[in-house]
Amino acid sequence: MEKPNTRIFKILAEIVFSDLQRIFPQILFVGAAGGVIGLLYLEMLSLLGKWLSPDARLPWEQVLVMAGIGLLIAILIKVLGNPGNVELLVNNIHLLGGQSEFKNLRSLIPVSLLCIASGGAAGPEAPLVQTSGSFGTWVALKKNFSKEDIRILTITGMAAGFTVLFGAPLGSAIFALEILHRRGLEYHEALLPAILGSMCGYILCAFAAGLHLTPEWNFPVASSISRPDLAWAVAAGIVAAAVAMAFTYLNIGLRKAFHIFPTFSRPIIGGILLGLLGLWSSYALTYGEGQIGSVVVLQVSAGALAVIAAAKFLGTSMTISSGWRGGFIIPLFFVGMTLAKLWHNLLPSTNEIMLISALMAATNTGVTKTPIGSTIVVTEMAGLRILPTTLIACIITLLLTSEVGLIESQQRRDDLSH
Repeated sequence: MEKPNTRIFKILAEIVFSDLQRIFPQILFVGAAGGVIGLLYLEMLSLLGKWLSPDARLPWEQVLVMAGIGLLIAILIKVLGNPGNVELLVNNIHLLGGQSEFKNLRSLIPVSLLCIASGGAAGPEAPLVQTSGSFGTWVALKKNFSKEDIRILTITGMAAGFTVLFGAPLGSAIFALEILHRRGLEYHEALLPAILGSMCGYILCAFAAGLHLTPEWNFPVASSISRPDLAWAVAAGIVAAAVAMAFTYLNIGLRKAFHIFPTFSRPIIGGILLGLLGLWSSYALTYGEGQIGSVVVLQVSAGALAVIAAAKFLGTSMTISSGWRGGFIIPLFFVGMTLAKLWHNLLPSTNEIMLISALMAATNTGVTKTPIGSTIVVTEMAGLRILPTTLIACIITLLLTSEVGLIESQQRRDDLSH
């Protein structure tokens, strides 16, 4: 006779997932495990940061530290192999359903930790998502699941990884789905599993570390949206599109420039150049999550804000183009926020918080093609409620940048491309 609790479990699975009830336990497991992976990764990052962070020493000393980290990264890659990247994972999700191999994680984890902890201007989102997504693939392969179910569990793992960093379960789940394509979410069958996996990771983190139970950034309270704000949101989308295209083409150009040098030397050169950028502006270093809260209330001139935005823009581009590992999502949020403050500085009559929300989300959308995910993540992380104007800016940016992409493996799903 079937136990009552087993029957309840099956009924819940059938109600929530219908034909996906066959992988319901694995969805829960991958989501929770993604939370654990994220917590451990961020804890290791915090410990390393105490020793390697730019805050721990003088700027000129950090140049030497980053040159040394670049050498160590080059050695690790030489010994342990290529760490891979999110672009490869995205491509494998389309072709195979998930990660093709897992040995690149032995290089990715230590290399990315060193890059981010020492002040590289790229964030932990990319390595986190690669790791948690690969774990979802591994679980699916162990169960001999179909390609479609491998894809669902891989996306579920990615969503959990995003959630640990963003603290925004719904936005993270949609983000993980949108980033696979250039024109919106297409693997709709993975939406509910991604949301559930994201919530599992979030709940686990909340109980384990009290993570992101309040907004990550304490922005000033948003005023009511007026009719002119809708027009300004359109303008913000256009500006964000220009910034996103500039970021994309700059990174393509820098990657070609670094390919002139031998592979082993690229992280070393990148570390030296990053350290030198840090002498110009401290905002060229670190990925910016901790800086957003302070800069958003900073009262400085338009010129100073332009320098801050340019420093992060160049620092992030140098980081991801030179072989250092990390993601560009949060740095793009930072650039968008700083440009919004610059805009408001020049035109004080505009709604500052509306511009900040719109430009943060839309600048990222222009590069990652994630209008809904970016909108929800920004508003959740900042505790805002100004969704309409933020979404307008993101959609405008997506339309203007749909033919320009930094993640070249973004594509339509197979059964819709013919």
